[in-house]
Amino acid sequence: MTDSSQFLAAVQAGDAAKVRALLEANPSLAGSKNERGQSALLLAAYHGRNEIRDLLIARGLDLELHEAAVTGHLGRVKLLVEQDPSQAQSFSPDGFPVIALAAFLGHLEVVEYLFSKGADVNASASNGSGYNSMTASVANGHAKVVSWLLAHGANPNYRYGPGHTPLLEAAANGRLEIVKLLFDHGADLNAKSDDGKTALSVAEERGHTAIADFLRKL
Repeated sequence: MTDSSQFLAAVQAGDAAKVRALLEANPSLAGSKNERGQSALLLAAYHGRNEIRDLLIARGLDLELHEAAVTGHLGRVKLLVEQDPSQAQSFSPDGFPVIALAAFLGHLEVVEYLFSKGADVNASASNGSGYNSMTASVANGHAKVVSWLLAHGANPNYRYGPGHTPLLEAAANGRLEIVKLLFDHGADLNAKSDDGKTALSVAEERGHTAIADFLRKL
């Protein structure tokens, strides 16, 4: 395993002590990227390794737009987009819309700014996952972001993966507030996954009784 591979593995595993030791031995590792183009900073953000994320940022990295978006650095996002407005509609090296990365981590101010510069709230990933801003914010339980997206044209019935919808995702993960938001904005209660499950059946299966009770009354 190369030094870069060891470093990225430590980042993903959340081994802050090893990350520090490897950086002390070779500071250039901070700029490591894997075969998908994912940087160490991006991996730290994806996996919730906040200590490592902050350690890498403190190293003075020049954040690329997708890195600034996923870490909520609005000032850097603005700087880069003002230099090239088309970047607001760009994708990360691993195929996610930059606006969706901000939504995934709940950075509403970044989402709002990118939208104001032309980003599409319904843009879906180019990597085959089908993820977009709505699915990203629902998956991580960011109700404020979900609410904002719905108010600005996001599709509450977007289908992705094995027949999933935002409502099915919210029901599966016990996100009652988001379930209510989606219902209020026209989510289809009868939409089924590829294996025939509705939001109600998923909530019952997962033991999310409050959501199941809410859906039964509709």
